[in-house]
Amino acid sequence: MKQRIITAIIAAALFIPFVIYGKVPFAILVLAMAIVGFYEILKMKGISIFSVPGFLGLVTLILLVIPKDWSEKVVELIGYSSNLMVVYGLMMLLLIYVVLVKNKITFDEVGFILLGAFYVGLGFHYLIETRNVGLEYVVYCLLVVWTTDSGAYFVGRKFGKNKLWPEISPKKTIEGFIGGIVIAVIFAVGMQLIYPFANSYISLVVVTIFASIIGQMGDLVESAIKRHFDVKDSGNILPGHGGILDRFDSLLFVVPLLHFLHLFGN
Repeated sequence: MKQRIITAIIAAALFIPFVIYGKVPFAILVLAMAIVGFYEILKMKGISIFSVPGFLGLVTLILLVIPKDWSEKVVELIGYSSNLMVVYGLMMLLLIYVVLVKNKITFDEVGFILLGAFYVGLGFHYLIETRNVGLEYVVYCLLVVWTTDSGAYFVGRKFGKNKLWPEISPKKTIEGFIGGIVIAVIFAVGMQLIYPFANSYISLVVVTIFASIIGQMGDLVESAIKRHFDVKDSGNILPGHGGILDRFDSLLFVVPLLHFLHLFGN
């Protein structure tokens, strides 16, 4: 526990200034975290990021993560009509590579690489875009994720009796799941009282409940992936906390969701 607390304090001290400042430094930091997260998910599958398919997947990831204005410049530079066309071209190269190496890397592995790139890449992309909209919105996203996680842990530890999904995450409980939602709503309303940013309290509560549920599902998805590959943590870059995906699994689901719900008005 002591190691977890020290790591959390150091990580927060390094991360928060980038969040506050935003702009290019924040985008570069998020891109770096996405690359580490992509490395972690490939490693679980036993695919080297330094292999040809791993490298093509990495390029795909980078194109998916970078902000819209950056991707527009990339597209303009190479003469394609859209960023999606570049990603499609990389997918074709991956499939051609399967043929060239005579199935030494399989279609299933190519699918895993592409799905991993989209899973990690788009989640972190929307984290950058959220910060570009405004500091208050990325603070809200982080608040929902962190308070849900903390609320689920402490409520589950104190009152948890009924297992939520023991086959995937044995320690999570239904009581903790509900407690995480309640705590997230309380903190979101508190933020609205201090700094009004949502259109109404009703929309804020509804969106927070939905985001808290989806965030916990994101955590379960990561747990399911790790259980499938029989690993405890996605990585060990954060002592006591595991890897990047272990810490950002919920956020990868929550941030895109809030865009889809048009909470930010764009």
